[in-house]
Amino acid sequence: MPTTDDYGQGIGIAALTDPPDASKLAKDIVNPIASRSTMRFASSSERAATLVGDAAPVEGMVTWLRDVDLLTVYDGSSWSVIGSGTKAWTTISLASGFAHNGNSNGTLQYRIVNLFGEDTLMLRGGVNITYSGSPKVIPNSGFVTNTPLVTAARPSSLRSLTGACSTTDSDVLSVKIDIGTDGRIQIVGTTSATADPKIQPPWVSFNGKFCSL
Repeated sequence: MPTTDDYGQGIGIAALTDPPDASKLAKDIVNPIASRSTMRFASSSERAATLVGDAAPVEGMVTWLRDVDLLTVYDGSSWSVIGSGTKAWTTISLASGFAHNGNSNGTLQYRIVNLFGEDTLMLRGGVNITYSGSPKVIPNSGFVTNTPLVTAARPSSLRSLTGACSTTDSDVLSVKIDIGTDGRIQIVGTTSATADPKIQPPWVSFNGKFCSL
């Protein structure tokens, strides 16, 4: 009569009195171990097509999806993300009038990560700003990006964030940063150097900024 493993995982172990069947013996070992290990699939579609019938997912199953580099667990009704792979930073191409490394904050970059089961846009770095005209105005109507972010990095609705800024030529410590559904990033709310309050900071930081996609 088969017994189960010593770890309480319900993996059957054949007994010496069982009828000899090498194929069944191997399958009874491999299937329970595979279902309790981290299974690897090319995509969620491949996972859905594979885990059906007797192999349908059960609570606690863990899978890795190679196309999106995500570790997921089945909670009994759906798959939830529990981790993500390393995501490289991408440098943002800046519009004329803006330059990287504002206040030594580093190059303005973005990456997409998964936080709490949701794709999230993360930003880091800072930009220097060169105002021009008379009276001086922010370049490119405040749009920092020379080219829009890739489609995967664009939020489903407008995201408004707050970025620290220089107090030189500015009566405030932060400015509004909008990330649009079109993939453009804009510094909003600057004023002329003679306005009250005056808001023409020479640099703005994007470090620590993130938003839902």
